[in-house]
Amino acid sequence: MRIGTTAPEFELADHSGERRALTELTAAGPVVLFFYPAANSPICTAQACHFRDLGTEFERLGAQRIGISTDTRDRNQHFALQRAFDFPLLSDSDGAVAEQFGVRRGGWLTRKRRLRELERGHSTAARRGLVRQLLSVKRTTFVIDRHRVVRMVVRSERGHVHATKALDYLRYLS
Repeated sequence: MRIGTTAPEFELADHSGERRALTELTAAGPVVLFFYPAANSPICTAQACHFRDLGTEFERLGAQRIGISTDTRDRNQHFALQRAFDFPLLSDSDGAVAEQFGVRRGGWLTRKRRLRELERGHSTAARRGLVRQLLSVKRTTFVIDRHRVVRMVVRSERGHVHATKALDYLRYLS
């Protein structure tokens, strides 16, 4: 996903079970959508907590923060409650949205194996080990405007830079 392209529409359940669609989210203003590999891992926790701690700044600029991972809804719910997040964490347990945004890890062999598992009725997310889970998505943040156009992309494994860079960009626009 590159700057200037239209973000794909999706609908996923958040940590409380509410269905969230990108079109509905962007109708209220810009969305800062950040992908994180695994709830409660040290870097992901730091990344999400930094978004939480800068919440007032994002709100002042009219932007919503949305986290998304391949974790289950239950795991995201535990993570959100444990860390008192004031923004939704979406569950993309099959990695389809991560794939659409170009942040899913794994080459064609990994994808082919996942398709075979799905065809056989195996739950990929439930059987995934820690290493595979940590490598499920590339840590990436997208700033998306009201028209679903991607305006900024942050690609870094350093979790603490995502919120700061997104916020700096939104300040620049205002």
